[in-house]
Amino acid sequence: MLGRATRDLPELSKQQDDTETGIWSIVCFYVPRALRGGGLASALLDAAIDHAFSKGAHTIEAYPVDEAAPSYRFMGFRDMFTTRGFHETGTAGTRRHVMRLGR
Repeated sequence: MLGRATRDLPELSKQQDDTETGIWSIVCFYVPRALRGGGLASALLDAAIDHAFSKGAHTIEAYPVDEAAPSYRFMGFRDMFTTRGFHETGTAGTRRHVMRLGR
């Protein structure tokens, strides 16, 4: 799910600043169990990044977890985001990382 601007969605982290504009959020991935492990989530992330920037986003924010996390795995894994240049700006709760990619 890719959201246009954080104010379109419920608050995702305590650091959220609804006065910022041009921020798109990637909040979850759905990959059927039979297709997991084949790179589909990475392909979805690449497509989401391309789409958001082509539509005017200046920052993309995401909330992934570490691979060992027992929950919130549908939000993606931290390494998938760091590989694409996202940097951590904080945490949301005890498991989710708040990560951003800007252009």
